[in-house]
Amino acid sequence: MFSDSKPFSGFSVNDTGKAMTFYSEVLGLKVDEEYGLLHIHLSNGAEVLAYPKDGHVPATFTILNFPVKDIDEAVAELTARGVEMERYPGIEADEKGIVRTGGPFIAWFKDPAGNILSVLQGR
Repeated sequence: MFSDSKPFSGFSVNDTGKAMTFYSEVLGLKVDEEYGLLHIHLSNGAEVLAYPKDGHVPATFTILNFPVKDIDEAVAELTARGVEMERYPGIEADEKGIVRTGGPFIAWFKDPAGNILSVLQGR
């Protein structure tokens, strides 16, 4: 039934203007707006929908993971663009906010709506 469909994921934000600026200018992704919805185009050809929601509550899990070849370079660039890396209790991160144990090197950060994203080294 859905074999020819192009499924996509979505998440809510509390301010589509701030989200558009963040995803397009800070992260450098192509973002289109239609009917008040944001279509975020990812480098692999996939698309994610960001939609406004009254009473938005940020996701408590990672909604998007961005694989990178060099996590140190990616974190440095994000930090230079004003993005702060998140730290979580019980998960040891280095001074840059990168977790280097227990799996691929990873660093988490949030969009303006408080949704969690990550950069991780590999793939």
